[in-house]
Amino acid sequence: MRMRFPAMGPMCGRRLTWSMNTHNRHSDSSSWVLGAATVTTGLAAGSFFVFSCAVMPALARSGDRTYVEVMRNINDVIQNPAFFAIFVGALVLTAVAAWQQRRVPGVRIWVYAALGAYTLAFLLTSGVNVPLNNGLAQTADPANARAAFEGPWVVWNDVRAALCTVSLAFLVRACLARRGSAKPSEYVAPAAGASAMR
Repeated sequence: MRMRFPAMGPMCGRRLTWSMNTHNRHSDSSSWVLGAATVTTGLAAGSFFVFSCAVMPALARSGDRTYVEVMRNINDVIQNPAFFAIFVGALVLTAVAAWQQRRVPGVRIWVYAALGAYTLAFLLTSGVNVPLNNGLAQTADPANARAAFEGPWVVWNDVRAALCTVSLAFLVRACLARRGSAKPSEYVAPAAGASAMR
């Protein structure tokens, strides 16, 4: 028995090649975005972790005037392009990664979870830590400024450090899931003129 199929002409072959190349470029782009989101989130988590495990415990040994002066200086210096690129970039890149991975079930759940955790850290920073920084800058008496600032700021910094770390773990899991789901294409375009199969 002979089954006949229509021949695949050169134009059809070129269209398939273009489609496969477009898919590969999109896959490469989404991989880079997911990787960049992971790196920036890791840097943000590391920044907050350093405050939790080193900066704030060291400042706790200082007098009120030194404590307030150093924290005011840190709050001024940290407002720089490098930190903002990391802090805001992690949120933007993770959001873009979530959109790009929306049709990949084994990956998207981890990216969504990472975006949720980092969004909480971002909102916590904007809604709690930054206002505390502003209050520290505006209070004249060092003792009163420290009393109103130190306890709440340390606690919420620990929380945002934990949230960023959780977000990082989710992104690493997403990277591993994506790597595991990526399989090389087994499709081989048939030569033009192939028309029959026995």
